[in-house]
Amino acid sequence: FYALGAYISAILIEHAGMNYALTLPISGIICFAFGFLFGLPALRLSGIYLALATFALATAMPQFLKLGALEYWTGGVQGLVVTKPDAPFGLPVSQDVWLYYFTLVISIAIYVASINLLRSRSGRAMMAIRDNEIAASAMGINISLYKTLAFGVSAGITGVAGGLGAIAVQFVAPDSYTIQLAIALFLGMVVGGVGWLPGSIVGAAFIVFVPN
Repeated sequence: FYALGAYISAILIEHAGMNYALTLPISGIICFAFGFLFGLPALRLSGIYLALATFALATAMPQFLKLGALEYWTGGVQGLVVTKPDAPFGLPVSQDVWLYYFTLVISIAIYVASINLLRSRSGRAMMAIRDNEIAASAMGINISLYKTLAFGVSAGITGVAGGLGAIAVQFVAPDSYTIQLAIALFLGMVVGGVGWLPGSIVGAAFIVFVPN
């Protein structure tokens, strides 16, 4: 989903000439739809098998992006170069500084939205399923709906992150989105603490700073 979001933004910027900021919600919406659809068959799986299914998707993605039929859009093995945006309104800051603050604002907005989601009825239902699926079902919560919704929301946020990554790095290629990246993101989540929102910041810091 990170790769999908990155490629959607890159294609819209380079092939459609769309403003980089407008590509992010589009990446999020498309990835939400794909995540929701992927969540439907994934409902048959649980535990380690569900994790393996998502890793299988991560393993297949680079090869899918190299398909000849998609080469015009994706650039095939060579990938796509993304034009780095200038600061708007003639602001006297460099491209990198502008992208830093732009990314920071998007990140804070997603973090606040996540807090509000967890405090909503849907968020409480998701936490109930996480804590005890049988008890949640007995209380009348639609397990299938909220599981697929969780997949969709996760994929949507990841798609926005992928789009931001493509804009910041200025390049997308199939080999940039390997199983190693998926494992690194998974490790960051575990180190930060599953089910604890500030843990996402701790986990991100871990996978960025520890290798350096």
